[in-house]
Order: sequence, then structure tokens, then C-alpha cells
Amino acid sequence: MPPPALNSSMGITGIMLTETIKSTIKDAAKKLTGNRKRDFMAKVTEDYFDSSARKAETVLGWNRHSIQLGLHERRTGIVCVDNYQARGRHKSEVVLPNLEADIHALVDAQAQVDPKFQSTFLYARISARAVREALGSTGYKESELPSRQTIGEVLNRLGYRLKKHKKRNP
Repeated sequence: MPPPALNSSMGITGIMLTETIKSTIKDAAKKLTGNRKRDFMAKVTEDYFDSSARKAETVLGWNRHSIQLGLHERRTGIVCVDNYQARGRHKSEVVLPNLEADIHALVDAQAQVDPKFQSTFLYARISARAVREALGSTGYKESELPSRQTIGEVLNRLGYRLKKHKKRNP
């Protein structure tokens, strides 16, 4: 007997996967994360699609590479650890380790305490643009320096607040 043809509603085993069954399987996969999701996807692929990740991708719309990883994890018993912490962009202080100390050296001479002592912040009498220009003259390359807005955020994280200055009346 020849193997059944694969269409959009039939698994390789010849079992009809109705739209209701497919939506139930997809919903169950959405509620799982990480290796549990990959394990579930691999189990469905083994049971209904003869361990073919490509067929499961075609019928259920799952990522083929995730299915293949789940099949490999089931076969070997080794679970791959997801490294979500390594994603994204690191803060400027992490990328440029001396940046924080250099900003402190520049801004501490220009900082003053709140005159009413209502907060613990230091008010910087220097702008973020001036800090960026001063850092450029201390040896940082223009391309590696953070933007003016990022320098302002770093100043805020370090406990400095930028405040507009009033002109003194004579």
C-alpha cells in the first residue's frame, strides 16, 4: 500500500487533522515556552508527521528549526539551554568600562547639591552635549562614544540631574 499523500489537513500517518485539531495543537504549543514547547512540537511531529519537521512546518506553521532542535533533544536526551540574557544591547557603561569613571571626573567639578537639600541628587551645571565633547577630547573616538541622549541617561543613572540655569540679575 503506498503512503498517503500529504495535504494541508492530513498527517503522514493518514489521520485527518481537522482545523479544530490543528488549532488545538497550535494553542497548546503557544502556551508552552522553551524546551517544553520544543519537546511538545517534536512529540507531535513524531506522532503525526513521521518525524519530518518540514511536513509539520507546512501543516502547522511552526518553525522547522525549533522542531528539529526538539527532535534532537528527544533523541539525545540533552536539553539545550536558552541564553536569553545574552540578547539585546548592553549599557554603555558595560561596553566602555572607563566611561563611568571619566564622567565622574568631568562632572564632579561642575556638580552642586540641591540648595534646599530636598533630594540626594547632584545638579550638574554641565550639559550632556558638553560632557560628550569633553569625553571626545580625552581620548575616546567619536564613533565609540554614545549619543548625547545616552550620555544624559548615563548621567541620570549616576545620580546627576541636569537643570536649566537661570541668568542672575545684577
